[in-house]
Amino acid sequence: MKRIKGRYSDAVTLRRGQDLKVTTETGNQVADMWAFSLNDMTEYMSMEHCRSINSLIHVTAGCSLVSNRRRTMLRVTHDSAEMRHDTLLCPCTSELYEELGAPGHRSCTANLHEALERHGLSCPFTPASLNVFMNVPVAGDGSVTRLPPPCQPGDHVCFTAEMDVVVVLSACPQDITPINGDARTPTDLLVEILDPSDSKAISQ
Repeated sequence: MKRIKGRYSDAVTLRRGQDLKVTTETGNQVADMWAFSLNDMTEYMSMEHCRSINSLIHVTAGCSLVSNRRRTMLRVTHDSAEMRHDTLLCPCTSELYEELGAPGHRSCTANLHEALERHGLSCPFTPASLNVFMNVPVAGDGSVTRLPPPCQPGDHVCFTAEMDVVVVLSACPQDITPINGDARTPTDLLVEILDPSDSKAISQ
């Protein structure tokens, strides 16, 4: 099991058929998530293509997570919180925190590139992230609201790799808005790579 400290990030490699379990230890922590083809970093998980393939503006259990080439990279195989995970909001940036009066604040955008660099990888831009556990309801008029995650401690989401991928997870450092809970205190994520039999037991 890998622990990602609140406000920080890491990357893991998944081979086709392996399963990834992402847990919010406190029930409050959002995970910004990216995936890249292990063989070609120009192929990456694309939120706009996910919305098109699934005909949904969010991600739930059963959804396919596809690349900018419309190939399935991951499938959401289990979600203990039964959430609608956000695909609409961009990963936080240094510019956002400057607007919020916190220059120099850590960001998910920087976390992505730091994690890739530690693994000898790079991407020349920042793809949109899947915002796991992020609670962003959409009203009938199209407006969105940022609310604390409706999770319990230990809630988790499992993904099955449909190709060899590098997955980056950022324990979102947002501590100004309540996106990481009313306490506005980023906390740790737990990340596990599981074999299929372990994943089957979780989903039962």
